[in-house]
Amino acid sequence: MLKGALAASVTPLTEHGSAVDEDAFGPLVDFFVASGLDGILALGTAGEGILLRQEERRRVADLFLQASDRRLQVAIHCGAQTTAETVALSTHAAEVGADAVVVIGPPYFVLDEKAQYAHFLAAALACAPLPFYVYEFAATTGYAVAPAVLERLREDASNVVGLKVSDTPFDRFERYLLPGFDIFVGPEALIAKGMGRGAVGAVSALASAFPAEVVAVVREPTEEGAERLGELRAFVERFPRQATLKHLLGRRGIPVREEVRAPLRGLTVEEREELDGWAERVVT
Repeated sequence: MLKGALAASVTPLTEHGSAVDEDAFGPLVDFFVASGLDGILALGTAGEGILLRQEERRRVADLFLQASDRRLQVAIHCGAQTTAETVALSTHAAEVGADAVVVIGPPYFVLDEKAQYAHFLAAALACAPLPFYVYEFAATTGYAVAPAVLERLREDASNVVGLKVSDTPFDRFERYLLPGFDIFVGPEALIAKGMGRGAVGAVSALASAFPAEVVAVVREPTEEGAERLGELRAFVERFPRQATLKHLLGRRGIPVREEVRAPLRGLTVEEREELDGWAERVVT
């Protein structure tokens, strides 16, 4: 079972974002370990997973697991556009020794409850008995996973144990604080409130570049700490998120290139200058 503070990790890329940068995984994971994180979520939204080919996603999962060497929990996001691909990725994650599988609903088509149930059940059964978490993010998928679907999934697949919830504001988040489910908070500004209501940890994109800061708030959740994280995240979101997180890692001496997979874009010269000026003031 996952616990604590997890980084929704970026994926190191090279060749203008067209290839996986295999040499960067070791230093990136070492940085996460030194920062006190409990684990990572690989290939999620921050990790550009949906943009990578299936064989690339398998390789990235392998690289994170090898670099971690059991020093961190490694959850693999296996959500894809089709059920067949999601099942294949979930099966692979279980075979290579991931600690958990996380799946977001396929974007574009608005799935009704029957379709949601069938999709998630197939993915959960494919990786059983590995712990399985639904990734709820209605702003990305275009629809919310129905709590009734989650309850039914838990009845029919014993490895369905929790969710990562990235919905905001809190009234949309709190509907997923369901009894018996381990809930991980996605929006950093909601960490204190979510954990105060029973969430067991956070899976944070901000933790890719600010892992120690996120760890501190998860260890001792306070509204002031969560508000500070929310301010950091709000500034990051002024720029292309994935490129920004990678740029900030580079500033910290981690050999992760700013490159992202198209159609995502990198930073402009002006954006990079503004971001660097801000980082000089806030990064210790």
